[in-house]
Amino acid sequence: MIIGRLQKFSLIDYPGKTCAIIFTRDCNFRCRYCHNPELVIPEKYAPKIPLPEVYNFLESRRGKLDAVSITGGEPTQHTDLIEMLEMIKNMGFLVKLDSNGSRPEVLENIISKKSVDYLAMDVKAPLEDYSKIMGWSVPAEKLKRSIELIKNSDIDHEFRTTVVKRLTSKDDLREIAQAVKGAQNYFLQKFTPTKLIDPDLIKDISYSDDELKELAQEFRVYVKHCNIR
Repeated sequence: MIIGRLQKFSLIDYPGKTCAIIFTRDCNFRCRYCHNPELVIPEKYAPKIPLPEVYNFLESRRGKLDAVSITGGEPTQHTDLIEMLEMIKNMGFLVKLDSNGSRPEVLENIISKKSVDYLAMDVKAPLEDYSKIMGWSVPAEKLKRSIELIKNSDIDHEFRTTVVKRLTSKDDLREIAQAVKGAQNYFLQKFTPTKLIDPDLIKDISYSDDELKELAQEFRVYVKHCNIR
């Protein structure tokens, strides 16, 4: 397990809980709007944080933090992910995992072992059309499998889409909402241009708050809860 960053406190990453955030290094995607290039691009990698250092920090926060969120990068790239998830759960923390859904076989194992308490999957685009976000396609069947595994688990979960107006049409969002039909939560995340993998997007925008609120209202026929972030 390679850790690239540790955020020691957050009020927003685990719904309703205080948490720390562990950022794993390495990703098999190259989303143009990704704002963590230091976790994704090898020549920009952040220095590795030793895992014992992470565990020591968490030990010091027992009873002070509710949860730990594991994000990336893409955590399911790491063969010892489940071992880390279970170590953290055994410390008494709730555990949330963020994933891009590209490795359903890993998610299936995690779900079967009940190694997490909350799952979040980014759905980047209509499942057959990831090339507009990354520059190459992704096997749609793997993404569909991950969505179904998460939806049909008894684990709290969410799906979310980062919305860049130039890359994601309203019809694209409608198609995504239908793809996650039956989910607990679906969030439309406003694009914030900061440090990006693709600097050509630095001046791009999301839809207005009113437009996103209208879309969220429309999508509530598909999911139990839909909102914007």
